Amino acid sequence: MTVLADKVIWITGASSGIGKALAQTAAQQDIKLILSGRRVDALEALATELSVDCLVLPFEVTDYDALESKVDEAWAWQGRVDILVNNAGISQRCLAIDAKPEVYTELINIDLIAPIWLTQLQLKRMAEAGGAHIVAISSVAGRIGPPLRTAYSAAKFGLIGYMDALRAEVDQVHNIKVTNILPGSVATDVARNALTGNGSRRGISDAVIDAGDDPMDCAKCIWEAVNADKPEYIYAKEMEMGLAQMRHADPDTFFDAIAGFGAQTVEAYWKEKETM
Repeated sequence: MTVLADKVIWITGASSGIGKALAQTAAQQDIKLILSGRRVDALEALATELSVDCLVLPFEVTDYDALESKVDEAWAWQGRVDILVNNAGISQRCLAIDAKPEVYTELINIDLIAPIWLTQLQLKRMAEAGGAHIVAISSVAGRIGPPLRTAYSAAKFGLIGYMDALRAEVDQVHNIKVTNILPGSVATDVARNALTGNGSRRGISDAVIDAGDDPMDCAKCIWEAVNADKPEYIYAKEMEMGLAQMRHADPDTFFDAIAGFGAQTVEAYWKEKETM
């Protein structure tokens, strides 16, 4: 049983998907939750649903001018943040050759720079409090670099790198634990909300995402990894897990396999665009 009792937990991207499931599963224990995201109505509905004390703290993660005041408000609520879950993010479904540069700016801002900012603004407070736990929801795409996700993979690779380097600095010195979570396919709106080459939302999902795991099952496993102070946890099955492991165990075979899959994906991508 994951022990979260008495913790103050701050979850970004809490209005849907994995973030919402993390809030729902954590709320099965006696905790306090800070729920952040852009959709105020969805956050308030979630807070009403949960049987624990909640602070609804909506904001846009890339509104860097406002972040410091949001951190002040979060810490003022209970005087501490024990677990910060950097979950807010957006994905991508387009070829690099068909993407505007602005897509990269938006994606890397949301998926990499924003969680770094939110973390940096709290490190001194966490150290002065005697410790905390920072959780970063990255992706298997941050390990294997699949096609149609060049910006997304760049951000998720970068997030893993930042958190790994941060862990080396704060784990033993400040008792701040850092856990990278790498989910594979989970049944959320991640593909439907993904950015296309012109920066618009895709509007349709993927078969592999629709067939993915229940977000609640994913969330339970994430909390177990956090409770165990795991530096990294890959939540993936079968092919995705195999590729993530092969990336280091047999890189030559891995890159050949990804290149072959990429060639098929490119062909299918252009055929689909011809029918649009």
